[in-house]
Amino acid sequence: MLGLPSFLAAIAFYTRLPVPVSWALQFERVACFAPTVGVLIGGLLALLDWGLAWLHLPPVSRSAVIVVVWIGVTGGLHLDGAIDAADGLAVPDAKRRLEVMTESTTGAFGVMAAGILLLLKTAALSDLQSYRWLILPVAAGWGRWSQQVAIFRYPYLKPTGKGVFHKLAIRSFWDTVPSLLLLLGLSALPLTMSVQLWPLSLGLCLGSSIAFLIAAWFARQFGGHTGDTYGAVVEWTEAFILVLLVIVQAEGGQF
Repeated sequence: MLGLPSFLAAIAFYTRLPVPVSWALQFERVACFAPTVGVLIGGLLALLDWGLAWLHLPPVSRSAVIVVVWIGVTGGLHLDGAIDAADGLAVPDAKRRLEVMTESTTGAFGVMAAGILLLLKTAALSDLQSYRWLILPVAAGWGRWSQQVAIFRYPYLKPTGKGVFHKLAIRSFWDTVPSLLLLLGLSALPLTMSVQLWPLSLGLCLGSSIAFLIAAWFARQFGGHTGDTYGAVVEWTEAFILVLLVIVQAEGGQF
């Protein structure tokens, strides 16, 4: 049953935010709250961003700090998955990809993937000067909704692992609907402020399409998903949403 114990467990599972160990936590359904936790993470980042802007920190430095804290809040959970997935993709033989992903060493492709992700997020945030208080929570939320898509649409490729119990929590599209409605509502929020902000709302809503595409692409490469690819879809969805918003802004959709 969903409730506060599951939500608090999701915070403990997906972040490094302090949750008292004495609290009764239920980890079985944490995947149901992953997008909500993403919105929470993005909200905390937005609050930090506001404080740094108040201190007159330049946009590029401010964005770099936000990205670093973004990793710190999650403990690098999803970035680690993106690194391992990139190392797996570097292997031409698809049958060996899962084996390579379980190795403790980090390969060159993993390092490059991490560098690209950090560069894309920092550069895109540097170009997005307005409505960062909304963009950060929505991007982090869609990133984790993409994980839900990967869970219900594609097979889990390992008999054991941190992600295996997620399949029991997200069994169909309907299990993702509450998170979907939350994110669509947040994405439509600019329209309640001004009709002129429709490009921003459109760009945010397109996060759902990016989530589907990223989850599908990784599933096609591996034949399904693992805990590492769950992390990869989160990271790449976040990055591509930020880049998409920069493109929308550059094409005349000023916001």
